[in-house]
Amino acid sequence: MIHLENARVLVTGGAGFVGSNLVKRLIREGARVTVLDDLFTGRLENLPKKGFDFVEGSVCDPTIVEKLVGEAEVVFHAAARNIVVSTKNPREDFETNIGGTLNILLAAKATNGRVKRVLYTSSTSVYGNPKYLPINEDDHLSLLTPYAVSKLGGENYCMAFYESYGVPTAAVRYSNVYGPGQDPANPYCGVVAKFIECMFDGKAPAIHGDGMQTRDFTYVDDAVEATVMCAQSDRSLGEVFNVGTGVETRVNELAEMLGKIIGVTAEPTHTNRRDIDNIRRRVVNIEKTRRALRWVPNVTLTKGLEKTVEWQREKTAERARG
Repeated sequence: MIHLENARVLVTGGAGFVGSNLVKRLIREGARVTVLDDLFTGRLENLPKKGFDFVEGSVCDPTIVEKLVGEAEVVFHAAARNIVVSTKNPREDFETNIGGTLNILLAAKATNGRVKRVLYTSSTSVYGNPKYLPINEDDHLSLLTPYAVSKLGGENYCMAFYESYGVPTAAVRYSNVYGPGQDPANPYCGVVAKFIECMFDGKAPAIHGDGMQTRDFTYVDDAVEATVMCAQSDRSLGEVFNVGTGVETRVNELAEMLGKIIGVTAEPTHTNRRDIDNIRRRVVNIEKTRRALRWVPNVTLTKGLEKTVEWQREKTAERARG
């Protein structure tokens, strides 16, 4: 069991959506947190006002990575080019998501055991269109995007460094994380924030495709809790874990739920699918995570959407006040 209180912790990508929520949680745990972020999609305003050190830089820079990993005891590696950016620029995706991960692992190996855990944040995108539902961690993988290829590449490097060099690694595969902090002003934000913004503006949300595609939407606090528990547990070494809810929701249903919460009846419009909209159904089995880490999600989709709407409403009001 790894204790985080007073531990030196590095969070790469810590100014991003999940990363910044993770940073807040680690500060509450009493960890001494350093954030590394190049601010490509991350935002400084996502982070708390104090309680951590910030370094602007990239995981692609081995010199910065070696220094910061060399000072850490636990590394949460959340830095990545997301699926939208990755699809537009596969080379940059490779350099950041695979090359950056290799830099982290080489730096951790060089500490000769001082780093007690490298926790890698992966994605359920690696499953593609599954043959069976819900999806288990050891099911067939179908890599339909450069992003899926690079996230799996990072996972595989983590497992290879564990087996070959004894670097203590573990990985979590997130499924469609949403919640407070996912700013619609960021062009790379997720569908929940985009739908809420449209409804606040009195516009109909635009759904890519027929809206019958399904996802397993995971509230950010639950995702962060699973991530922290995975980093602390001795049972996670060399393993990968699904982080989701086990509940399948159609995108059309998501729009309807948000309409009821916000109090609008705007009928969604349907547009052409994007090149990243090639997953028809997704819902993950979280039994392995429950058994090994004693983790279960606590926030239902309805409750999570209500919390997200409330946060986004406050953020919109702040912007209006200038």
